[in-house]
Amino acid sequence: MENQQKQLVTEFLTAVKLLDLEKIGSLLDPEVKWSQPGNNDVSGLKNSQQEVFEMVGKMFAITGNTLKLNAFNSISINDNRVACQLHWTAEKVSGEKLDVYNTDIYTVEHDKISRVDIFSADMTQEDNFWKS
Repeated sequence: MENQQKQLVTEFLTAVKLLDLEKIGSLLDPEVKWSQPGNNDVSGLKNSQQEVFEMVGKMFAITGNTLKLNAFNSISINDNRVACQLHWTAEKVSGEKLDVYNTDIYTVEHDKISRVDIFSADMTQEDNFWKS
């Protein structure tokens, strides 16, 4: 069971890296709960796949489509939760850059990601970057 959850999260993150929206959508529960940290224009709890896609769309709009998942690793498992470290970069038209590591905890239920909790290694950088 743990290997299935690890594989599902690996497939999800690979799809994120490749911007494969169809695959991403197939792996997220339609009612996924997504906790985006901070006090900025994209933070807060998202309560559905649609709200998550709206948040990501806003992130791409803010960054002129430069938001990029560069790498993910350190995948660890605890029951139906999978933790991993992600490295993100982006740049605004103004030249302001984002270069941050996050630790994400994915909860897998019924072969879908049902909850995502994001922890930023540099919340100040993220808050400053994601505020308009």
